[in-house]
Amino acid sequence: MFKSPVYNVIPVPIEKIKPNTYNPNAVAPPEMKLLYDSIKADGYTMPIVCYYDKEDDLYIIVDGFHRYRIMLENQDIYDREQGMLPVSVINKSLDQRMASTIRHNRARGNHDVDLMSNIVKELHELGRSDTWISRHLGMDKDEILRLKQITGLAALFKDVNFGQAWQPVEEEEEEPAFPTPWGA
Repeated sequence: MFKSPVYNVIPVPIEKIKPNTYNPNAVAPPEMKLLYDSIKADGYTMPIVCYYDKEDDLYIIVDGFHRYRIMLENQDIYDREQGMLPVSVINKSLDQRMASTIRHNRARGNHDVDLMSNIVKELHELGRSDTWISRHLGMDKDEILRLKQITGLAALFKDVNFGQAWQPVEEEEEEPAFPTPWGA
């Protein structure tokens, strides 16, 4: 039987938590202030979602980077929480973690276009198709195409069959560059 990770929240020292390298979500200063005020008033009401890297004995953030930042940047929050963040652990492959991050972010925030383009690029390099990206990241085909175009990498289009946009025509008699009314 499936059990949601939120039922196994654990306290983790912030020093053992690291951000992922691919999160495209950006929060403006007024919203960060609001997040600080919320955590100051209500405490941490949602855990940070992490992947546990056994090899390095670290928790890599999948969702909750800005809640993590609040503790890192605010001594009063760090002290009150005794340097511990609530963590919900998911055990997924990198591509699934990337998809998870995007799903969490898209449900509530804005994205940096360049970073989103890099995620599409990385997912393609991991062997994920446009269909997979569309289904798992909630993007339509046009959005994926635009993000691919931003990276400017031909490799992202290697599996695309392009039709010919034009057909060469047989050479015709050359017409004057500026036709005259008398046909000369």
